[in-house]
Amino acid sequence: MLILHGEKYLMNRCGLLNRLLVSMLVVAIALLSLLTAPTAAVAAEFVQPNLPKLTVYRSPTCRCCGHWVDHMRAAGFEVQDVVTEDMAALKAQYGVPEAVASCHTAIVHRESSSTNSSGYIIEGHVPAADVQRLLSEQPDVLGIAAPGMPMGSPGMEMGDRVDPYTVVSFTQAGETATFAEHP
Repeated sequence: MLILHGEKYLMNRCGLLNRLLVSMLVVAIALLSLLTAPTAAVAAEFVQPNLPKLTVYRSPTCRCCGHWVDHMRAAGFEVQDVVTEDMAALKAQYGVPEAVASCHTAIVHRESSSTNSSGYIIEGHVPAADVQRLLSEQPDVLGIAAPGMPMGSPGMEMGDRVDPYTVVSFTQAGETATFAEHP
């Protein structure tokens, strides 16, 4: 009888320890999520007011373009996402040089533009910070591009892999120049 009572005591003690461990795990997860989730104040610090609207044209089969749209929205841009089947015609319409082409094309709508009545063209997986710099500096270019689909660029994340890439500016005449280097 003493052995049964001892086993029962051990089982109750183990049950109590299991409940305590589970409770501690729940509290730890809750605290971790609070520490890693951005608060409204922190998130608001990264969103820039009065950013112009972007219209993004992309293929219906390109998931990475959707991730880039998410990246731009997270940076505070209002984005109109337009799915189209004929990206080649769209790139030709906006004067995107073939040498800088990528998978999606975005138009930054500006109130006044000396270069392009529609605004700047953003071609491919250009980081939001580069777009913000473009809008701040307002160089006399048609747009900026991350040619190809560089691994590690916004929307092209592949774990820890980040290939070095260059964002270039381009003109109506097709001239390019380095705009930003990314490791």
